[in-house]
Amino acid sequence: MNNKIIKIALIGETNAGKSTLINSLVGENISIINKKINTTQESILGVKNINNVQIIFYDTPGSNFLKKTNLLQKKLKTNIWHAIDNVDVLVYLIDSLKFNYKKIEKDILKISEVNKTILFLFNKVDLLENKEILPRINDLKRINQLDEFFLISAKFNQGIDKFLDFISSIAIGGNWIYNNNEITDKDDIYITNECTRNSILEYLHQEIPYNIKVENNSFKFLKNKDLKIKQNIILNNARYKPIILGKKGTSIKRIREKSQLEIKKIFDCNVHLYLQVFVENEK
Repeated sequence: MNNKIIKIALIGETNAGKSTLINSLVGENISIINKKINTTQESILGVKNINNVQIIFYDTPGSNFLKKTNLLQKKLKTNIWHAIDNVDVLVYLIDSLKFNYKKIEKDILKISEVNKTILFLFNKVDLLENKEILPRINDLKRINQLDEFFLISAKFNQGIDKFLDFISSIAIGGNWIYNNNEITDKDDIYITNECTRNSILEYLHQEIPYNIKVENNSFKFLKNKDLKIKQNIILNNARYKPIILGKKGTSIKRIREKSQLEIKKIFDCNVHLYLQVFVENEK
């Protein structure tokens, strides 16, 4: 049986569920999930192999940033368009609870400029009654660029098989890029850094900037199979340091414990995580 391959870009509003979906598809937490906006800052690549078909997914930053102009948001916009340019099919994910036809139509008009197949995933349908879903579907059918749409719940893995069956049916013959056991192009250090960044976003006040950087200082499996990690949290402003640390170190402790627990789940081993906080250019 000849191998087939297809590349997919997941696009949609911030918090539409793109990261949850890609994690569900590949079976691991490779993309950061957080209710705060702008948590996915890079195009995360995930790989799903089904029989002779390799499906490569790109989890992109929210489409909110397609027209933004400040430095960080320009980077996010660049990451979105880079993913769009490098794939075969665009999948636009919609939060069914925050359905905004005008915003969806505007996004689709913009991304349809690349003249690629566009599929719609209507996510979080588990939270709606059928009578609420039908009017939204009828609205979507008014969009000329719509090729196919699917009703799913990324969180509960509902409707995913039907979506994957369709994707597999339109894949084209070609050599696989990744091995059968690879699920992402991101290495272990990147994923563990993201676990800590997620913990920071989870626990800290909204005034903490989203361009906090987490850098790996050491990553080592010990003789007893435990994992020892040292990370640096880099801030761009000294006034955020006491907030990160918290009174008597309570905040940094919570961040460390949450990240450590998440890393333990991913690697299935005991984890010893050590965090240090620095202000940029003061390391």
